[in-house]
Amino acid sequence: MKIIWTKHAEERQKEWEKRLGITRQEVEGLARHSEQIVLGDMDVLVAQTKTRKGLLRVPFVEIEGNRKVLTIYWTSKVERYWKEEKE
Repeated sequence: MKIIWTKHAEERQKEWEKRLGITRQEVEGLARHSEQIVLGDMDVLVAQTKTRKGLLRVPFVEIEGNRKVLTIYWTSKVERYWKEEKE
């Protein structure tokens, strides 16, 4: 699977790398093998993982078996976005 970056996602990754050390490789790894994928707004999928005492979220769309990264961001609001499995 190929990871396709939008210009916006590239800019956001660079900003988060300065703030929290989030690398391009980390984002691509998350896009490929996330802890969790949830449905976001407008049918966008969001890959997310718990890291750095918060949540790294990578909204993406699937295009012909590839993933196009729309943006990335980190949030401390884990409980807002993390979906616990129902037993």
